[in-house]
Amino acid sequence: MSLTAYRTRAHAGEHDLQSIADLFNLCDATDHLDDSYSVEDLRTELTRPGFDPARDTQLWEDEGGQLIAYAETPTRAADDHAAFVEVSLYFHIHPQHRTPELAQQVLEWVDARIGAMRSEKHKPVELRAGAPDHYQFQIDLLEGFGMRGVRYFFTMECDLTQPIPAFALPEGYALRHVENAEDEVRWVEAYNLSFIDHYNFHPRTIERHRHWLSNKDYRREHDLIAVAPDGAVAAFAFCLIDTDYNQRNGTHQGWVCILGVRRGHRKLGLGRSMLLAGITKLREDGATVARLNVDAENPSGALQLYQSAGFVQDRRHISFWKRYEY
Repeated sequence: MSLTAYRTRAHAGEHDLQSIADLFNLCDATDHLDDSYSVEDLRTELTRPGFDPARDTQLWEDEGGQLIAYAETPTRAADDHAAFVEVSLYFHIHPQHRTPELAQQVLEWVDARIGAMRSEKHKPVELRAGAPDHYQFQIDLLEGFGMRGVRYFFTMECDLTQPIPAFALPEGYALRHVENAEDEVRWVEAYNLSFIDHYNFHPRTIERHRHWLSNKDYRREHDLIAVAPDGAVAAFAFCLIDTDYNQRNGTHQGWVCILGVRRGHRKLGLGRSMLLAGITKLREDGATVARLNVDAENPSGALQLYQSAGFVQDRRHISFWKRYEY
């Protein structure tokens, strides 16, 4: 197929969502990405704070108007004093249209976006992308684009049909779920103090967090916190059951999306207790499998913690990186 056979444009709004979801789900089924989407999922993603679909996305259609490729380059929030701009790259190309010409067009658009950001911000840009380690098509494109693998992440899962070990919080700590807006603010503070020493950390704002809480499957009772004697949020287990995903895929899985222990409250057993509390709640609400993601080089021993609780590695993902100097 020639270069002139493709029509390219930015995201045009609500009527694009179904075709984007269909493309994502086709790629998911073909490439076993474990990453299917509903229209509502996409609506939430594309309205997140700081993201401009008209600027940060691009769509490619064939002569018949079918969507055959999608790319986005969201910018991670950073203050004006940051030494560089960090950009993420996500893209999907229709399995029947994976030609060198189309791949070249997608990556040329990415290069142009990066060039515009460098000119606007007057500083270098660091580009990040990821791929499951079996997804050779995407790995080849990223490596051919000059990106290199710099980190590994695991998806782990735990069989919830098996007994879950008993747990108890340290004396003076109370287990409950997030109850109000004040708890949400304390949660964000705890998150930032828990992950500040982790790889590629970015502070979370209350605005971005509350947008995440707008997910249709969010339930306060799945948003667990351990409250310290002084009233601070000392640890948290943010869990979720994606009902649409389970329905589409015939599964009954739940996610421990984020597990963290605040500095000053570590080495007390809070991480294990919150993990077990989270998967217990997921099982009570119908999940038969719990899943989570973890940095293979996590500095706080998270991998060993998850293994001790019955989690086993299911998938491995590669994080890719490339720097554009100004």
